[in-house]
Amino acid sequence: QVQLEESGGGLVQAGGSLRLSCAASGIIFSINAMAWYRQAPGKQRELVASITSYGSTIHSDSVKGRFTIARDSAKNTVYLQMNSLKPEDTAVYYCNSVPPRQNYWGQGTQVTVSS
Repeated sequence: QVQLEESGGGLVQAGGSLRLSCAASGIIFSINAMAWYRQAPGKQRELVASITSYGSTIHSDSVKGRFTIARDSAKNTVYLQMNSLKPEDTAVYYCNSVPPRQNYWGQGTQVTVSS
């Protein structure tokens, strides 16, 4: 059974930083492209950043230059370093594969950025 557990969210002031972690179990982590997604209140879930099994990354235009996705295959963990946070980054953040699989969605981790 696949389980993805996100952590590291919290309340931070604009301009601050957070580091999110996603621990994966029950998945052949090393061969899957993984991604961070987010969903703000009243909006659709969107892809924030993705990373392939060999480390190639893509970041959405809205976070490019501020967020960095990384993975540690030995620990089955994906990270999202978020710097220069803005109020519009407020959302629940999830990790999932690329493309996302319905049964992989976890509870997510709330990120709230105050102005």
